[in-house]
Order: sequence, then structure tokens, then C-alpha cells
Amino acid sequence: MSEVVKYINLDDTNLVSVFGANDSLLNLIESAFESTIFVRGNQIVITGDEKEVNVLDSIFKELVYMLKKNGVLNDSDVKTVIQLTTLNKSNLETFSFKNDDNVIYKGFKNQIRTKTKTQAEYFHKVKNNDVVFSIGPAGTGKTFLAVAMALRELKLNEVKRIVLTRPAVEAGESLGFLPGDLQEKIDPYLRPLTDALQYMLSPEKYKIMKERNIIEINPLAYMRGRTLNNAFVILDEAQNSTETQMKMFLTRLGIGSKAIITGDTTQIDLPRNKKSGLVSAQRILKKIDGIEFVYFSEHDVVRHRLVAEIIKAYDKDLTEK
Repeated sequence: MSEVVKYINLDDTNLVSVFGANDSLLNLIESAFESTIFVRGNQIVITGDEKEVNVLDSIFKELVYMLKKNGVLNDSDVKTVIQLTTLNKSNLETFSFKNDDNVIYKGFKNQIRTKTKTQAEYFHKVKNNDVVFSIGPAGTGKTFLAVAMALRELKLNEVKRIVLTRPAVEAGESLGFLPGDLQEKIDPYLRPLTDALQYMLSPEKYKIMKERNIIEINPLAYMRGRTLNNAFVILDEAQNSTETQMKMFLTRLGIGSKAIITGDTTQIDLPRNKKSGLVSAQRILKKIDGIEFVYFSEHDVVRHRLVAEIIKAYDKDLTEK
């Protein structure tokens, strides 16, 4: 791809009106594309792939036209112009990165991409549905990609915050005998979620987002009685939620919210007299429009090559018993 530079002069236009207070509208545009956008005086300088630069040129010209016509711009105007311009003038997917369908989020260290066909299906279903169940073995990217998709929605201003939760079910260890206060006791259960976030965000950004409650991480028991509006909610290790807890979690969703529920039905740590909420949800919710299920297998494992072989060996042992 050839890189080009384009200059857009806005001599008779109020830049604050175009870019928004604290550059909020400009940030919205920048988050949707990979091209670099600089402002020098009353001139916009765009550097990047030629096709994308041309799309951005069209976007800014359309926004200036709308501003002159209506006297004001808001984030809804910007999102609409991006969508219409990209659909009409290129093959770019709305709010895509680098014109590459498998890029989910540009993280602090690198880009987060889908690596298997099922992961791509996962990404597609989350973009087009409010509730998605992601079910399969360890190492398939269920949790990691869920966090990336949540950050993507947050970056695009589709949600205002991210809420991550897990049931604090003991797998061979007693919570009561672990050292420390309550927070220190539950931290190990939430570590996979914090690990994913800290991989994708700079330490400073992660700290600020936590302090401002833009990112919230809590055990599942803390969800009771709440209504979560404009939030991207992830329930991880959902096989260890009871049927009552699963219903409680799903009914927390408010206006403008999305949810991903991840789990592995072969790794249930509940007592024998408790039924898994994830298992029953597959039967109860499978015909509801707007709720989708994605099923991973050992073919989607993206960890060490032996992980897939280990999963296959255990599955074979179960079928032979």
C-alpha cells in the first residue's frame, strides 16, 4: 500500500466546532482509522494509506458542510458520516482498523486480531448481537478476545464503561484459608481478566480507567440488584455460575448494553447438587433473537501446541469411560 499525505484547509471554519470540545469528535474519527491526523493552525494533515486518506478527506468535507448547514456537530453526526462515507466510497468496514476485518483492537503492545475461523465468527456475532455466549476449551481466546471487543466498543463510544465479572468458585482450594482481606482473597479469581486488560492498555491508562470506574472488575455476587446501562459486560468462567446466578446476571443488562458470557462446560467446579447456569442457558435461550452462541474446539487453541493435544486426550478419555 502506498502512503500519501493530504492537506485540508479550513480557513473559514471554527475548528473547535469541527473537532468538538477537547477534540472529542476528532478522537472519534481517529479511533476508526489507522491514518495519522495532525492539525496545524487551520489545516488538517492526514498521512496514511491512499484509500483511507481519501475516505477521511470525504469525511471532513462532509462534516464541514453539515456544520455550515446546521450550525453544530455532535458524535451522532460524526458516526453517521463515517458510516455513510465508508459504505459509499470504499470497502472499509464501518469503524474498522486498517481495512482489515480480523483486527479487533489496537492494543498498547500490538493489534489484537482473530486468528481462526471461529474467532472471526465470534467477533462478527458480538458486533451484531447484544448477548453472545462463547463456549469452548481453554486457550481458544474466549476471554482475551472478549476483553478486546469490550475495549473496542468503549473506544468507539458505543458504551461508557466495561464491567467484568467471574463467579468466585473454589477449584480445589478453600477461599477462607487464603491469606489477606476480602479483596486479596478474590483477586486470584479475577486475574485472567486483569491480565488481558493490562496487556492491551498502558499501565497509566489502566490505572486511570479503574480509578474512574470506566473499568470495573468484581465477583459475580456483586452484580445482584444492579442495572447496567451503556455497559459492555463480560461474565467469565460462566460454567461455574448456578442457574439462579446466570438468570440474575442476564437480567442486569440495561439500555445500550452488551454482554459476553464465556465458559467451558467440561470444567465445571460446582458442587454435585448444583446445576451449571451455562449448561441450562444453552437450552433455555437458544431460540431468542439477539442471543447467539459460538462454540470453540481444540482446533481454535492458540496457546502452546500441546494444549490442543491435552484437550483431545482428555476428551477421548471421557468418551471411553
